[in-house]
Amino acid sequence: MSESSTLQKHRTRERILEAAEVVFADNGYHDALVDEIGKRTSMSKGGLYFHFPSKEDLFFAVMDRLANKLVRRAERAASQADSPLEAAEAALEAVLSALSVQKRLARLLITQGYSMGNPFESKRTEIFDRFAGVIDKHLGEARATGQIADINTSLAARVWLGAVNELIVHWLFSGGPTPKDVAPDLKNLLVNSVQGSSATGLNGIADR
Repeated sequence: MSESSTLQKHRTRERILEAAEVVFADNGYHDALVDEIGKRTSMSKGGLYFHFPSKEDLFFAVMDRLANKLVRRAERAASQADSPLEAAEAALEAVLSALSVQKRLARLLITQGYSMGNPFESKRTEIFDRFAGVIDKHLGEARATGQIADINTSLAARVWLGAVNELIVHWLFSGGPTPKDVAPDLKNLLVNSVQGSSATGLNGIADR
């Protein structure tokens, strides 16, 4: 395949994904219509399926695209921090800030695929593992330099993201404050939780 053909294919896929992102986020997986995505891209259903063999493949591609954007944003924010612990905080805040201003995308990432059952949960877990990996990396560096207690940083990263998930769900369904609004308090709570087991009572996640 020539370079121009490859570029054209990439642009077409991006156009499809942009349209699908809107349709899935607004309607959820079950009620989203491939025909609606086709209308938004001026493509036939057959044309869409040429690039994405099924509706499920398209939905997961949309989730991956969103995750890639958020992970890159988190990594950029972390790279500008002055210390490993600040890098972990910056990565967390970047994700909170991005989802706060894009409520539709937050719904897509957190809830809009529940009607799919286990496949959605598996994909969501895969994506949250990527976020956890970014935080775990910097918490590990913070532990190595003595900034935080000698804890299981992998578990701590998952605890951090569990708190983020709960805040986003509360915001989406109960009208709670935006993740960005609570980010300062959340960061303080989470940072305090890893800075010393004697002060925070986190012996349960300490390395054995």
